[in-house]
Amino acid sequence: MTKVIGLTGGIGSGKSTVARYFEELGVPVYYADDAAKEVMKTPAMLVSLQNIFGNDVVIDGVLDRKKLSTLVFSDKNKLETLNSLVHPAVRKHFRAWLDNYKDVPFVIREAAILFESGSYKDCEKVITVTAPFETKIERVMQRDSVTRQDVIYRMENQWSDEKKASLSDFIIVNIDLEATREEVVKIFKTLKKL
Repeated sequence: MTKVIGLTGGIGSGKSTVARYFEELGVPVYYADDAAKEVMKTPAMLVSLQNIFGNDVVIDGVLDRKKLSTLVFSDKNKLETLNSLVHPAVRKHFRAWLDNYKDVPFVIREAAILFESGSYKDCEKVITVTAPFETKIERVMQRDSVTRQDVIYRMENQWSDEKKASLSDFIIVNIDLEATREEVVKIFKTLKKL
């Protein structure tokens, strides 16, 4: 049976970089955040989001992600409501995706909120990617064209690196890309032996 390996880390830690390194080694990777974005585009979900968060989060049948983000990252109750809609749909999507990989030893499930969503319970092992606080802020500000405060709001809605690391089997400190790649190869070799 295919094993599921969780890959997580705070916003800006470099999860996607680590995931790409695993893909280069031939490991199938499920990107939960990308799946959530797709799930949120479905007509039924758009109607639910509009009913709960107001008409201005969906304009001409298209989700205004920036507006929704501003709403939910400033109000924990709204974030919990959003997660209660999206997480079950992503879980179902993941199970369907996993059916395509019955003949591989393991897959990676990349998710920013692997622990917070409870998805880690379905993982054989968990890898957490960390990076220095300021590095993460700079990465996200550049990548998403958002303010420092926007990044901090998002960080406050995720578990700390320390908390995630304490529950993880592997920890990658992502400062230097070459060192990170070497760490991924080392973990890959260990996971192949499971």
